[in-house]
Amino acid sequence: MFRIHRIFDATTLGNRQRLAQVQAMLRVQFTGIAEKEIGQLPARLANPLKYRFRSMLLVAEDGAERVLGFALLLHAPDLDFCYLDYISAGRAETGGGIGGALYQRVREQALQLDVAGLFFECLPDEPALSPDPTVRKQNAARLKFYERYGARPVANTEYATPLEPSDTDPPYLMFDNLGQNERPLSRKQAQVIARAILERKYGPVCPPEYVDRVVRSFHDDPILLREPRYLPAEVVTAQRKSAVHRIALIVNEGHSIHHIKDRGYVEAPVRIASIVKELARTDFFAKTAPRHYSRTHIEAVHEPSFVRYLQKACANVPAGESIYPYVFPVRNRARLPRELPLRAGYYCIDTFTPLNKNAWHAARGAVDCALTGADCLLNGAPAAYALVRPPGHHAEREAFGGFCYFNSSSIAAHYLSNHARVALLDIDYHHGNGSQDIFWRRQDVLTISLHGHPRDTYPYFSGFDDEKGEGRGRGYNVNLPLPQGIDGERFGKELAKALDRIVKHKPELLVVALGLDTAKGDPTGSFQLASRDFRANGRAIASLGLPTLVVQEGGYRTQTLGVNARHFFTGLREGQANGRPAPVR
Repeated sequence: MFRIHRIFDATTLGNRQRLAQVQAMLRVQFTGIAEKEIGQLPARLANPLKYRFRSMLLVAEDGAERVLGFALLLHAPDLDFCYLDYISAGRAETGGGIGGALYQRVREQALQLDVAGLFFECLPDEPALSPDPTVRKQNAARLKFYERYGARPVANTEYATPLEPSDTDPPYLMFDNLGQNERPLSRKQAQVIARAILERKYGPVCPPEYVDRVVRSFHDDPILLREPRYLPAEVVTAQRKSAVHRIALIVNEGHSIHHIKDRGYVEAPVRIASIVKELARTDFFAKTAPRHYSRTHIEAVHEPSFVRYLQKACANVPAGESIYPYVFPVRNRARLPRELPLRAGYYCIDTFTPLNKNAWHAARGAVDCALTGADCLLNGAPAAYALVRPPGHHAEREAFGGFCYFNSSSIAAHYLSNHARVALLDIDYHHGNGSQDIFWRRQDVLTISLHGHPRDTYPYFSGFDDEKGEGRGRGYNVNLPLPQGIDGERFGKELAKALDRIVKHKPELLVVALGLDTAKGDPTGSFQLASRDFRANGRAIASLGLPTLVVQEGGYRTQTLGVNARHFFTGLREGQANGRPAPVR
């Protein structure tokens, strides 16, 4: 088994190791490539402006993080096209489906960028251009492979003209319209793109007069592709654009086992049901089954002793009963009570978050959903929604509370931080004290929270605007506390400030802790947001152009909960459809 995900940069140890494996494959499989170009790969990922392309590296790896294949995709946002620079499966992996999976993933990435099409080069299958029968047979096999996806040589041009008369196997210019038959490529577009490829990629090699000759040779308007040569026309397939843009939906199906029927306990299973019902009215989502993840991902964020306590304490509670913390050792936390029920106060921040036999299982399920959503982003999804309960953003490194046991959004943000630069945006009515505590001394994950002012609102002791982080994390924790009773317009202005700060952080991935308890009439909040405001907020967040994981947090007015969720994701979709990718670094 293997998975494909994007490598954003070389800032983490894991990414540096993956890049080294890719560079080794380039040396072995592309013998004509200069060592200087191989060595520039990390810089190309980090500084696209210098290299005039935005470089995207996709790797296929196994469970041991061994790179099995890779694709290097170049994006020219100024000219609205993508160019596939390299694609390769390791020699030992040929025939294992890795090449096909990589190319499919490349097409999905290009579609998400909403480009006019995907270009690349492929060596020729005509005897006049490829005289060696062995080489020509290999070239034909590659052309047949790409023909399955509708990618064929651009016809009636001189792109495959040798630079020197004695040169053999000059490449065809290939074009894949990504199934966008409604967007034919004009002659003018093709000329501009061909010039950009020759000048940006081959500038030192191709003389200006050669480039001019090739560009002038494009006569068809719109351009034409060579007729299928290896497969019947009906076999040549094209991927539907709409399918790629659906939001991965991961529902914590086992959440209902955690059902507290005590009076006044608003964190009830009906919350999820009301949202699912409304989302079913749209075609935005692709239902995705959650994977199960090791608890090591939880213990990377939460203190292991705290995790062990929750598991043991929940297991010891009789079925149908709950333990509420009622003794809090604020004067001497060095001495743990012997009795587990008494110890609850050692790990809890309030008196209304109970432990019971199913709290552990429901919280683990929520983490699994959030991590599955994180992997969806790494595997190319533009957005994912982990619809979970119990919520998580009040859970600190070694404390639970506020209906929260494990901080699912922070666990996902930490997981993603091993691959890219991350921002965590919390738009729940209550301050995400747990996320603040977890990332307090870190600069790789920006935490930013909009919430009711803690002088009036739970959790009361955190969320003030002078709490900015410590050490390396100084300045990477941002709180925007808001007065009671604000409307959607005021919230939108504060959200704009938060988004500006996120842009300055230059993240590659975004996690949103989505609280719907900012809605008018929510029993736990005072804000006055209406459905149209949630739609505007979703649209604003999507304008960042970042792959986005949304993790459900609060929201307790079930009469409007689902409608507001639907409007938020309607806005997110609108923003994705109308926006362009975020500016490259």
